[in-house]
Amino acid sequence: MNQRFYALDVFRGATVALMILVNNPGSWGHIYAPLEHAPWHGVTPTDLVFPFFLFAVGNAMAFVLPKLEAAGESFFWRKVIKRTLLIFLIGIFLNWFPFIKWDNGQLVGKPWAYITADGKAAGVRIFGVLQRIALCYFFASIIAHYFKQKGAFVVSAFILLAYWFLCVAANPADPFSLAGWFGTKIDLALVGEAHIYKGEGTSFDPEGLMSIFGAIVQVIFGYLAGSYILQKGKTTEMVNGLFVAGCVLIFTGYCWDMVFPINKKIWTSSYTIYTTGLAILILAVMINLIEFKGWKGKWSSFFDVFGKNALFIFVMSGVLPRLLALIQIPGGVAPNGKTIYLTPFNWFYENVCKSILPAEPKIGSLIYAFCFITIMWGFAWLLDKKKIYIKV
Repeated sequence: MNQRFYALDVFRGATVALMILVNNPGSWGHIYAPLEHAPWHGVTPTDLVFPFFLFAVGNAMAFVLPKLEAAGESFFWRKVIKRTLLIFLIGIFLNWFPFIKWDNGQLVGKPWAYITADGKAAGVRIFGVLQRIALCYFFASIIAHYFKQKGAFVVSAFILLAYWFLCVAANPADPFSLAGWFGTKIDLALVGEAHIYKGEGTSFDPEGLMSIFGAIVQVIFGYLAGSYILQKGKTTEMVNGLFVAGCVLIFTGYCWDMVFPINKKIWTSSYTIYTTGLAILILAVMINLIEFKGWKGKWSSFFDVFGKNALFIFVMSGVLPRLLALIQIPGGVAPNGKTIYLTPFNWFYENVCKSILPAEPKIGSLIYAFCFITIMWGFAWLLDKKKIYIKV
């Protein structure tokens, strides 16, 4: 990416850093409210992280897509399909990794699908963050390639409106609730209950196929913003245009929220509009501070190294805890007399982070998250120092 748009690197890197931070608390039971997702409707700072990353994916597309198109139609399709498949398969690999688990004191294989002791279907989750990134990249690339900028904007508007219509038409009485949203039945039919996320207390996948429409548009909007920045260059007009667009989208998202609630878990169209507006507004401020006023330094370098190996570092943040979970450290005795085992990261949280301020466990959980992100930054810094940039 051209160095004169260094702010885009920092924006992408900051987004990756925040993704790692919110995904790795010391304890899921002790998290400050801004670092949790909204229970259903509404938005918290954590709910901004994923759409901001998809927006950054679209920014990068604006720089890469012209090169793919210049190389010819067949080259474009080979690159897009290859990248889509790789990211999607890496996502499934991460969900299944490390392929073995502890069960009654023994290491056993982690099956693709099985029935639990209470008769429920369980298995490897097919959907996930990387899988959504892959599919959004695929469809956004095709739309941007064939419809160009103006056409992509029109297609995006159609997708957002069509998704709203689908939600309401499928269940007019209760279209936007966990139980009433139409997409879960389709996701279950496509992949089966064993492979669906169950973190909401029921079979519902926030990265399922039926909530992908607005996420695709998020990437397209990022592409349009990146194209606008390229066309206008480093000018006051460009920054002002971004600022106005961001404000308009935020206002539009708030208005749409009255009839189509802002909701990350089913990725509503109002959520796409609102979070895109915030992303554009923040990007405009960062461009103004970094590119125009020269506010560069250690703070920007910290985030920049994350952006240079964004996907790899995100994958590493998932691989490392799963791999270390195979190491079991005795951590005390349960009331039933059985030994409690901790992973190395669990041990560090329980014996170091948690003990810093025992009366406030949320502090220890946050300290652990910062320690974890520091470890990931160390990986990113080392790769950058050695000029190793792992692209998919």
